[in-house]
Amino acid sequence: MTDDMLHVMEWHNGEKDYSPFSDAEMKRRQDDVRNWMAASDVDAALFTSYHGINYYSGWLYCCFGRKYGMVVTPDAATTISAGIDGGQPWRRSFGGNVTYTDWRRDNFYRAVRQLTPGVRRLAIEFDHVSLDYRRQIEAALPGVEFVDVARPSMWMRAIKSAEEQKLIREGARICDVGGAAGAAAIRAGVPEHEVAIASTTAMIREIARSFPFVELMDTWTWFQSGINTDGAHNPVTNRMIRSGDILSLNCFPMIFGYYTALERTLFCGSVDEASLDIWEKNLAVHRRGLELIRPGAKCNAIATELNDMYRQWDLLKYRSFGYGHSFGVLCHYYGREAGVELREDTESELRPGMVVSMEPMVMLPAGMPGAGGYREHDILIVTEDGADNITGFPLGPDHNVIRN
Repeated sequence: MTDDMLHVMEWHNGEKDYSPFSDAEMKRRQDDVRNWMAASDVDAALFTSYHGINYYSGWLYCCFGRKYGMVVTPDAATTISAGIDGGQPWRRSFGGNVTYTDWRRDNFYRAVRQLTPGVRRLAIEFDHVSLDYRRQIEAALPGVEFVDVARPSMWMRAIKSAEEQKLIREGARICDVGGAAGAAAIRAGVPEHEVAIASTTAMIREIARSFPFVELMDTWTWFQSGINTDGAHNPVTNRMIRSGDILSLNCFPMIFGYYTALERTLFCGSVDEASLDIWEKNLAVHRRGLELIRPGAKCNAIATELNDMYRQWDLLKYRSFGYGHSFGVLCHYYGREAGVELREDTESELRPGMVVSMEPMVMLPAGMPGAGGYREHDILIVTEDGADNITGFPLGPDHNVIRN
């Protein structure tokens, strides 16, 4: 190790990139943290999660075994990136950026120390920090008291601004594009992955067309057929679609770190009587769920009423997960605003500006009449006096028995 090897530096390159969010919007987010810090006697906050850093800076990092962070103080906001990322983190960050070199294992913590001089109480995301990480940061910052910022940050993110709602609406529109392309590719003898490729490609092209600059990453489609429909998150396979199969088409565009989703039950060619009966009942639950999403509604009350519908048909035992969740900065590997989940154990009230899904699912095991997984998914923005369903793709047997 030679003395001329840098540890932490500003490695800026180029100019700041386009963002769908205004400077005023990003400053509001960072000021929300500062206001919480002042009220909680916290000197600085260190975000380390994908969603935390993306929400407060606009930059979505690629971990690949390295550490990343963002330090918010009363006067500054600075992301911390690894040298392997070049100048891209600075171009994408609203605020400053420092780069650490990774030929010493403690260089990330050197950067944290440089950005937090004199800090007595430091907020970190408890739900993102491993035991090893906690020991390392305690060693790097001796005498500093650590406070949790994960839960307060979750509630800051739960109410979506007008600019966020605009982006989420655009994501829902692009979901519909992917849904149409996927449905057009469905026919007996086609493997699942070809339907997924058609849907994903259409969404990526539409995202690229819709913004003056955008990073094209992480958009995906889960398309399941037959027994593979039993899990909402089952991966795409090369199984061939068969005539009469139950199908599940799930489209997920990712735009500036924001996830949106469209999920529909379909059938290839025809639907048998037993399957049609289950499908219609699940659609009834879905439609009632859409009616229940409104300001002041409690998450657990929605779940309880929909449970009663399933119970009257003896289907509750086949329900596999909650009825919906919040949207915003999240993906299948980061995010999740657990305080806004339509589940029996969540007592939160829906408020204007929240964005939630309605997605009831039942799964009947193989060998039973109507076997398979049935799921519909719409996205709703809670308004002052109701909710706006921003999903446009049609649902039900009149539209989704595919006879290509």
